[in-house]
Amino acid sequence: MPAFSLEPDQVARCAELRTLAAERLRPLAEKGEPGHVNRPLVTELGRLGLLDRLFTSGALDLCLMRESLAYACTEAETALALQGLGAHPVHAHGTAAQRDRWLPGVREGSVVAAFALSEPGAGSDAAALSLRAAPDGGVPDALSVRAGPGGDVPDALSAEADGSRRWRLTGEKCWISNAPEADFYTVFARTTPGAGARGVTAFLVPADRAGLTGTGLDMLSPHPIGALHFDAVPVTADDVLGGTDRGFRVAMGTLNLFRPSVGAFAVGMAQAALDASLAHTAGRDAFGGKLKDLQTVAHQVAEMALRTEAARLMVYAAATAYDEGADGVPKRAAMAKLLATETAQYVVDAAVQLHGARALHRGHLLEHLYREVRAPRVYEGASEVQRGIIAKELYATLEARP
Repeated sequence: MPAFSLEPDQVARCAELRTLAAERLRPLAEKGEPGHVNRPLVTELGRLGLLDRLFTSGALDLCLMRESLAYACTEAETALALQGLGAHPVHAHGTAAQRDRWLPGVREGSVVAAFALSEPGAGSDAAALSLRAAPDGGVPDALSVRAGPGGDVPDALSAEADGSRRWRLTGEKCWISNAPEADFYTVFARTTPGAGARGVTAFLVPADRAGLTGTGLDMLSPHPIGALHFDAVPVTADDVLGGTDRGFRVAMGTLNLFRPSVGAFAVGMAQAALDASLAHTAGRDAFGGKLKDLQTVAHQVAEMALRTEAARLMVYAAATAYDEGADGVPKRAAMAKLLATETAQYVVDAAVQLHGARALHRGHLLEHLYREVRAPRVYEGASEVQRGIIAKELYATLEARP
C-alpha cells in the first residue's frame, strides 16, 4: 500500500473529537461507576452523533474515532466500541424488522448492545462453542444429524428449515462486555453438534427474554464485563442473524472490522502515555538537569514514539484495506491488532517507569492507562491467536502460488 497520511479534514475531525472527549465526555465518565454501564455517557455519544457514525462510516473512520476518544477518555471509547461490536451483526446481517426494532435506539444511545461470543471453555478457540441451541418443535432437527463432510449443511435444507424453526438456548457465556446490563445480545450458539465453526448460529436475544440471567464480574479493566446464563431461553427463526449455521461468518466478519480499531484504541492510549512522558521528562529536575537530558531517557522516549507511529500506520493501512475490499484483510487486521496492542503495553509500561511512583497513584493518568491497556491483548482474539491467523494466511498464500 502507498505511504499513509491523513487528509487535513480528517486531522481536524480528530482534534475536534479529542476536545469533545475531554470537555463533554470525560466529566460524564468520571461520574460513572466502574464495572457498570454508564448510560448517561452512552446517551451523550448518541447526542453527539458518534454512535450513528458506527453505521455510516468505514473502518478507517472507526479507527480515527476510537484513537481520538481513547487519547482523552478511554471510557467513552469503550462505550462507543461496545455499541458497535454488539450491534454491527444486526446492521450487517439483520432483517429489516430487526434493524428497525433495535438500531435506532443504539444510534441515539438509549439501547445498549453486547456481543456474546466467549464462553468459559471457548475463549480463544471460538469455534469450540458449547452454548446449545436445542430444537424446540417446528421443522425436525435434520440439520443436527445430517451435516455433511466438514460440517457443511445443504443450502436447500437450511433454507427450508429456517422459516419455522424454534430453539432453546442452554449454557453460559463469559467475559461479555456490557453484560449483564445490555438491552440485547448478539449471541452465538451451536445449532449443529460436531460441525465445528460450520455449526454455529448467531441470534439476537433481548435481555428480557425468559430464562436469561447474568452476573457482573470484578475485572481489572474498569468497563462492565459479566457472565450470562441461559436456561432454555426461547429463540426462533425471527431472532437469527445471517442464517442458520452461518453464525461463525457473522462473528469473524464483525471481528475483521473491529480488530484494526482495537489497535486504534491501543494507539490512542500509547499516544497519551507518550505525550505525558514528554511533558514529564522535559520538566522534571534530576541529576543537575532535566530528565530528558539523560541519554537513556531520551532514547527510551524515542523508542516509544517510533513504536507508536509504526503501530498507527499499520492500523490505518489495515482499515484502508478493509474499506477498499483489498486482499488479505484477515491477515492485515490481525497484524494491526497484534502490533498495536503489544506496542501500547510497552509504551504505557515505559511511561510508568519514567514517571516513577507518582504514576502508580490511584487516579493518575498512567495508573488508569496501565489498567486499561492489558485487556486488549486478550479480547477479540489474544495476541497468540493473531499470530496464528497471520501464519495461516501466509501459508495459504504460499500454497495458492502456481
